[in-house]
Amino acid sequence: MVWEHGRTWYRVLGECDPGSAQVPAVVLHGGPGMSHLSDVPIAELLHESGRTTVLYDQIGCGSSTHLPDAPAGFWTVDLFKRELSELLAHLGIADRYTLVGQSWGGMLQLDYALDPRPGLVAMAVCDGLSSTALWIQEANRLRADLPADVQDVLDRHEAAGTTDSSAYQDAMTEFYRRHVCRVQPWPHLFTESFAQMAADPTVYATMWGPSEFHCTGSLGSWDITDELHRISVPTLFVSGRYDEATPLVVGTMHQRVPGAEWVLFEESSHTPQFEEPERFREVVSGFLTRFDRG
Repeated sequence: MVWEHGRTWYRVLGECDPGSAQVPAVVLHGGPGMSHLSDVPIAELLHESGRTTVLYDQIGCGSSTHLPDAPAGFWTVDLFKRELSELLAHLGIADRYTLVGQSWGGMLQLDYALDPRPGLVAMAVCDGLSSTALWIQEANRLRADLPADVQDVLDRHEAAGTTDSSAYQDAMTEFYRRHVCRVQPWPHLFTESFAQMAADPTVYATMWGPSEFHCTGSLGSWDITDELHRISVPTLFVSGRYDEATPLVVGTMHQRVPGAEWVLFEESSHTPQFEEPERFREVVSGFLTRFDRG
């Protein structure tokens, strides 16, 4: 899809047929700044039941147009909301669709659903958040449980401003193993998505910052928690017991979205699509099926 800011790459599993009994699902990937690769299992699991599922790389990510020279103010939540609307219209499904967002994708879809979206039938928010401040608070609480030597490396490089060093990134990996993906070794799709973001960190660095523990970017003050009561779309929250999207983060959202449901995956961290795939399919696909035409 070509729009005002460049080319947005997408892939459709199935056919976008407005007359289909099953409502098409659009998957919003994490980051900000990663790619669709980590969410391929989500799309494939949903498509196994015959549901048309759309994967796409957000602008600045993956196979979409990269804009490393864009000013910091260019990278906003509204930019990605506009891109999503353009994609829905391009695919011809703006009148009837569901959203499945993972991590940052969950942030994006929650913000998107605050505005009236007549075509949005239901949504699953996977490992997402509604407040950067609460997320940072919880990430640093989890950080305090890391081995002392790992914490020491993190502290020293943050103090020295060398968070782009391999030593700092290696220390972050210990956090990721505990709270982002507990499958060892990491799935290829997961590592490749990280590699793509490392190759062009523009979006993550500008919108978030140096690591999960500090948000120095434009999302630093982002908080829609007190607005969540405005969401009228049937909503499912999904998270893992060991998730960096902790029960406090997800429970805070669950309490505020009217009628929302929440399933906690007991053996997962931040990527239940890799960690408990069959259970993930059962829960998310089962939820979306309730809103298909009989």
